[in-house]
Amino acid sequence: MTQSDQINAHILRILSRDGRISNLQLAEQVGLSASACLRRVQDLERSGVIKGYRARLDPAQTGRAYVVYVAVGLSEHTKAAQAGFERAMQGAPQVTECHNVAGAFEYMLRVEVADLPAYKAFHTDILGTVPHVRSITSYMVMGSPKDTRA
Repeated sequence: MTQSDQINAHILRILSRDGRISNLQLAEQVGLSASACLRRVQDLERSGVIKGYRARLDPAQTGRAYVVYVAVGLSEHTKAAQAGFERAMQGAPQVTECHNVAGAFEYMLRVEVADLPAYKAFHTDILGTVPHVRSITSYMVMGSPKDTRA
């Protein structure tokens, strides 16, 4: 890894922890001038390495403290069945992540809702009505000792 790559990696680590850090503070932490640091950050943004910045929200205060990972199996393994399922998940605000995975099932979802009754409503009224859903296995999060998502 070149020195330039190491500096960019350091910039990315810092920004992934604190996207609101000032350019001056960032420059100091990575050992660059403010103008050189800003150029690097802008290059990383233009090239698509940095796709955007997010605010971390308090799930309890936003009504999304109940987190469930859901493994979903489809009854058909066609492109149309997958596209239909993915469209349905795009339209479900409770689903914060939808991953097509390899293994015993086709999709892994991250679902964030207020509480168990809200999850039951999602499970029954939304997920349970999507065509080609064959199996639903729910994993309720009991704690998150490590979560580095921004």
